[in-house]
Amino acid sequence: MSFSAYVREQAAPIFQAIFKHPFVQGIGKGELRSEALIHYVKQDFEYLNTFMQIYGIAISRCTSREDMAMFNEQIGFVLHSEIHPHNNFCEVAGVSYDDLHYEPLAPTAHHYTRHMLDVAQRGSLGEILAVLLPCPWTYQEIGDYLHETFKPDESHPFYDWISFYRTDGEMNVTEQFCTRLDKWAETATAAEKERMLDHFIKSCQLEYSFWEMAYTEETWPVAMKDPVKG
Repeated sequence: MSFSAYVREQAAPIFQAIFKHPFVQGIGKGELRSEALIHYVKQDFEYLNTFMQIYGIAISRCTSREDMAMFNEQIGFVLHSEIHPHNNFCEVAGVSYDDLHYEPLAPTAHHYTRHMLDVAQRGSLGEILAVLLPCPWTYQEIGDYLHETFKPDESHPFYDWISFYRTDGEMNVTEQFCTRLDKWAETATAAEKERMLDHFIKSCQLEYSFWEMAYTEETWPVAMKDPVKG
């Protein structure tokens, strides 16, 4: 069994929980509150900014131009392509993506981004791959699950979102990450592979928590005055 297949097997209960989460089910049913969709987009925008920063850190750890090119390509993908599923959510919510005022990270999103940044700053390239991989992998499997379960056609409100993330859609980095993670694991020590598994599992758990954060419109527990408005 490859290392990527092993970590996916270990995370199977989390993937199944994600598929059954009410936000993910709401995408499939085409039934989600506008406020939850907007909260998700605002938080994911900031989360993806961190993702791109980690790609930059990963480039600094690469020893081959092939790997550098892959991470650089993914920065461009986030900047120019991953706005499409955001736009789909905004259209259903009845707001303009360009008009949204982005907000500070909510507790869960803050925790997730700091988890990834901590690994990126202190870990190996293999550990960086492991901590990043759950994001594209869970989304790809969500897209496949929703496509197979709900069989949406073009009239479905979230058809574009589902089509974007499913295996035959626009996002194709999961296989590339798995291939590189498996190659790295071939020469990694047992201790490093244990760290890679731990990073992967925690990111999977936080993927679930991110959906929960969006669904419940999570904010910080104590409301603060706007420093501008007073």
